[in-house]
Formats: sequence, structure tokens, C-alpha cells
Amino acid sequence: MIVAQISDIHAAPGNDNLSRLARAVSWLAEVKPDAVVLSGDLIDEGWTEGYAEVGGRLNELNCPVLVVPGNSDNRRALSSAFMNRHGQVDSREAIHFRAEFGAIRLVGLDTTLYGSAAGDVARHLDWLNQALYLPGAQSTLIFTHHHVVPCGIPPIDAVIAQGREELSALLTQRSVRPLAISSGHVHRPMSATLAAIPTHICGSICAANPLWFGGPTAPAVNDPPMIMVHRFSSDGLISSHVGV
Repeated sequence: MIVAQISDIHAAPGNDNLSRLARAVSWLAEVKPDAVVLSGDLIDEGWTEGYAEVGGRLNELNCPVLVVPGNSDNRRALSSAFMNRHGQVDSREAIHFRAEFGAIRLVGLDTTLYGSAAGDVARHLDWLNQALYLPGAQSTLIFTHHHVVPCGIPPIDAVIAQGREELSALLTQRSVRPLAISSGHVHRPMSATLAAIPTHICGSICAANPLWFGGPTAPAVNDPPMIMVHRFSSDGLISSHVGV
């Protein structure tokens, strides 16, 4: 099974990010993913019409599309555009998802906070715990918008998802842990671990942030649009960062 992850499109009338998305979709058409996960920040500048534009382009892949919102999204408009897609769940105004694909379960956790660029996972851990414990799937992959491990870029870590200690404690208690956690928000591909679980940050469709650790100058940025491809096989899960 192949799951494509697309994050941080930030589509708006004044940028070319839909064209950058089209490049990713064209590349993915050759891969033929079984599902696509959008891990937040689909639009920018309040351009809610952009949801239809994004959805129309993804229709070319002819597969289920699963969505969690980001801090730049409009929850109500996002819900209207994507809630009829496969596996969506609206829980107490949060847009989570849980979708089963045979032995694979994909779980998306809404980490957004109203009026803030930062996120929080702690307030939804009860829902996550229930989603993880449901019978059926043998392997789980968790998606969030906000990163749950520090990326080292000071202004981005200032708006990280709070509650990662509580999340780590929850996952540590499980006898069978998720295969991985994969997020967005940073606009730069990275990988780390949380509770000994591989924890990825998907690069962005929009222009990347510099890999800047707070020094006097920021390194130059010359990254292409980035996506992730998560491939499940008998050998386990392999997650690839892909520049398009």
C-alpha cells in the first residue's frame, strides 16, 4: 500500500502554489497512491475558494483523500469541501480522521488552536487513544499538522504542538505502537523519534523555510516542492521524502 502525504500548500491568488501542487500531482500519478493525506495549511490569506481548486487537482489521482487542518485553514470551509471524503470524522469541532485499508489504519489528529499558529495534541488524546485501540488494523500511521518533535528552527519551534510529553506517555503505554507519526508545519523535511517511534516532518508544497538554527545568518534556500511517500509492504513501512 502507498500513502502520499502533501502538506502546506498555502494556496492563494497571489502565489503560484497551485502550480507547485500540480507538479506533485503529476509525479504522483505515476506512483498511483492508494490514498492521499493532506496534513494541513491548504490555503492562505483566507482564500476558501482554494479548497475546491486543491480538491479538483487531487481528483486526478482517483484515490481517497484524508485531511487534517492547519493553522492557516478555515475549519468550516475545509469541512464542507472535504468531509464527504473517505474516512473523515468530525469530533467536537475538531476535524480528525480514521480510515482502514485492510491491515493498515491511518489516523489524523487535528492539532489546531483557534486564533493561534501553535498547536496542541494533549486535548485530543482521549480520541486518539480510542482510535488506536479499535480492533481491526494491525499497523497504524498517525498524521498531524503541527510537528511534535522540535525541529531546531527557533521561530517554528515557538509554534510547535504542545503536549508532546503526554503524547509520548500515551504511546509508550501501548504494547503495539504506531509505525510512525508524520506532520507538516515546518516547511522543511525532517525525521526524528518520539517514544522510540519514527517521527517525520513532511516538506512543503510552498517555498521552504531555511534550515536556520538561530545563528547570525540564515542559509540559502533552494528546495523544490516536497512531499512524502509512505510505502507499506511485507518488509514494513518505508517513508520517503521526495522533491518534485
